Amino acid sequence: MQEDALVQTKAHVIIAGAGIGGLTAALALLQRGFDVDVYEQASELREVGAGVQIAANGTRVLINLGLKDRLCPLVCEAAAKEVRIWNTGQTRKLFDLGADSAKRFGAPYWMIHRGDLHRVLLEAVKELKADAVHVNARCIGFRQDAQSVDLQLADGRSIHGDILIGADGVHSQLRAQMFHSPKAEFTGLMAWRGLAPMDQLSDELQRPVGTNWIGPGGHVITYPIRGNTLLNFVGLVENREWTSESWTEAGTKEECAADFAGWHPLINEVIKNFDTPFRWALVGREPLEQWTQGRVTLLGDACHPTLPFLAQGAIMAIEDGLILARCLQEFSSRPEQALMVYENLRKDRTTAIVRGSFANLERFHNAALADPITAAAHLDHEWEPEKVRRRYDWLFEYDATQLALA
Repeated sequence: MQEDALVQTKAHVIIAGAGIGGLTAALALLQRGFDVDVYEQASELREVGAGVQIAANGTRVLINLGLKDRLCPLVCEAAAKEVRIWNTGQTRKLFDLGADSAKRFGAPYWMIHRGDLHRVLLEAVKELKADAVHVNARCIGFRQDAQSVDLQLADGRSIHGDILIGADGVHSQLRAQMFHSPKAEFTGLMAWRGLAPMDQLSDELQRPVGTNWIGPGGHVITYPIRGNTLLNFVGLVENREWTSESWTEAGTKEECAADFAGWHPLINEVIKNFDTPFRWALVGREPLEQWTQGRVTLLGDACHPTLPFLAQGAIMAIEDGLILARCLQEFSSRPEQALMVYENLRKDRTTAIVRGSFANLERFHNAALADPITAAAHLDHEWEPEKVRRRYDWLFEYDATQLALA
């Protein structure tokens, strides 16, 4: 089936949420001739979060969207990923990255500051439509009929369009209206995040690798970003007392270090070199069995919130955004069919990734890791090369740019 020619009379698409997934969808749609408006509840779009890993299945989408030259100066292409025992530092290489990723999967593996990626997407969207993104616009619901949809904002405005995409996150208001789904549940996991200047760290920490430190009741992920000038740190511990979900809740280095008492000296070295550590509680929910109602569909965490244990959450939203745009282009005269094709193409994959991320929690936080002998056996059993390939290769091989739509 041939894709429709680009025309300026294509549908007006409204997107609720200007995160990575919403902006990816907006850019892909604008490039295909759609009129797009994005409504974001924040008062300003600014740098939030810390690092994000973009494997080959995500970078090939960003390259397809024409962002390679903008992103390359901002990313790190680490040479490898490795797993290490929390206290002894015993190491097992998971897989090669760098040139090996490009050779095996046809695209690089990038490590980048989330704020840098978000800014590049936002700039690219604004170059195609300067006034596409609207801030101070909290979405509270919608109305639709057979011909159109109206997005309702908290300030009383009603935005009229042809299609509505809910990219409004794990607490999606659009999801709540569509499916009356249960409230997101606190997982009992609390995350610390921080950035340490590379030039303040020892040589071992400056190696161009991504590292998963696994331990009993916690794990730490470190990797370089911003041209290897910063080391990104995310440390997760089991803590049912901390339930704040804000990514900007500041803690102290002393509090963070206390949660990783007894861990390898390299972990404590990173923590000592933070400017300010931040913490947040991880929440999750079951993935939806249905994403779409008529002219309204969901994207990213709004329909498949993913715990960060496969480094695929942001990439799933990026894949969603491109495939949704491709479906709306392919079936431009039948928008409701386009949304259902998008849902059917994405649902099984994203559900498998939600489940796989949760399964990795048991590998990262395992009681066997408390003892050096059983820890070594756990490393040999769970991180054997063939098992690692089975867990990761199917993620990286997926090509949203070429996926058959019919």
